[in-house]
Amino acid sequence: MRILLFLAAFGPALLASPGDARPREREQMSAWKGTQEGRFLSLRTIEGLIVPRMRGADYLGPELDAGSGRYRLKFMRAGEVIWVDVDARTGAVLGQSR
Repeated sequence: MRILLFLAAFGPALLASPGDARPREREQMSAWKGTQEGRFLSLRTIEGLIVPRMRGADYLGPELDAGSGRYRLKFMRAGEVIWVDVDARTGAVLGQSR
């Protein structure tokens, strides 16, 4: 009986592919290395610059393209997704799309 309860609770997690998290892990490692090397501002710094400008929008999270040195911050306002592209080196807004 205990094994059935265990499998019911954790079975889906045991079947998940370990490769599912790898792109996110690589993105996080690139961000960390870039920050440590002084190539990128910290995500916390960038969020501190951008999130207050997006009044009335919920912040959903970041993505990093380490190759181009851009963060893409995702927001939601009134059911609409808003992407804000930010230079990871300077914190300057490069563009915004809906």
